[in-house]
Amino acid sequence: MSAILLENDLLHYEVLGRGKPVFFLHGWFGSWRYWIPAMQAVSLDYRAYAFDLWGFGDSAKNQKYSLAEQAQMIFDFMDKMGIFRAALIGHGLGALVAFEVAKHWPELVDRIMAIACPTRESQLEENALEKGDQISQKLVKDGLETNENLLADAKKNDLAAALITFSHETFIESAQSFEIPVTESLFVYGRQDPFVKCPKAEDFENLTDRQHLLVFEQSGHFPFLEESSKFNRLLGEFLTLTPGTELRDLQLKEEWKRRIR
Repeated sequence: MSAILLENDLLHYEVLGRGKPVFFLHGWFGSWRYWIPAMQAVSLDYRAYAFDLWGFGDSAKNQKYSLAEQAQMIFDFMDKMGIFRAALIGHGLGALVAFEVAKHWPELVDRIMAIACPTRESQLEENALEKGDQISQKLVKDGLETNENLLADAKKNDLAAALITFSHETFIESAQSFEIPVTESLFVYGRQDPFVKCPKAEDFENLTDRQHLLVFEQSGHFPFLEESSKFNRLLGEFLTLTPGTELRDLQLKEEWKRRIR
């Protein structure tokens, strides 16, 4: 277990590999742990960091749960560790945090992969967080429920950390101000996601050559676990692209699913 003090608050993270830094940011009701397969996949060429965001897992339950405060945590970590630039891989809440970092400190962000990122209020399942204990059962599928460590981490989470960023008012404000940054941004969705609805093509009709949208047809909320081999191939290809390269030039191998039409 690795940890660092940021203004007297304990931040838990795990790190694997050597090379350029890649940050993995988990979603609502998650923790660093579900990134293990992706971290292992890139660790030969990159230094992979996975965090417990404030209020989650083994990090401090310090009420610093807004998107701005979570983004500040990433900035403070990079500043303290002497990391000048990193690729950000975010899932749900983590994707929103990644874009918040890019909004305030674009020079720190090499590229962003945003998985199950709700950019519009209409993408969220109504009353998702009001279902209490049913949430983890609905989110976790295809064997994830057998991962006792993953479920144990989820029990450590402060529900307020999810509620603050998932609240109706907060999310509307976030969605209204959401902007895709200039940096390379790849949006990834699962067609079967029961919580973050797969967007319509017109929702992303203004994407530039530096943004792209891909859909995993057989995945729900966790394409990086449900179709891990396909996802890790995509992740590796995305990370190796030269900055400024058109994301639409990503070779969609047969193992991957087709781009949304």
